[in-house]
Amino acid sequence: MSKLKAYDIIRAPIITEKATMASEANQVIFKVARSATKPEIKAAVEQLFNVKVKAVNTIVRKGKLKAFKGIVARQGEVKKAIVTLEEGHSIDVTTGL
Repeated sequence: MSKLKAYDIIRAPIITEKATMASEANQVIFKVARSATKPEIKAAVEQLFNVKVKAVNTIVRKGKLKAFKGIVARQGEVKKAIVTLEEGHSIDVTTGL
C-alpha cells in the first residue's frame, strides 16, 4: 500500500474526552473513509505510525439534520475506526503526522 493511499484511508484522529479515555485502554480513534475496510484500516495505521494493531472496530454515524442560523441542513455520514494497539505500542495523536 502506498503512503498516499494510507492517507486517503485515515482522514483524521478524533480527539474528544471519550477518545482520551479510550487511550488508557491502548485504543486510538480515527475518522476514516466510508469505503475503507477493516484490513485496509489496519494496514494503513501500521504503515503510517509503525505500530502493531491488535484489532479494528468500525462505527458509521448516520447523518443528522442540524439547524444553523435558521438554515436546516443535513450532515453527512461519518465512519470512525477504533484501533486497539498491541501491548507496548502507542500513538500520540496530539503531535500530528
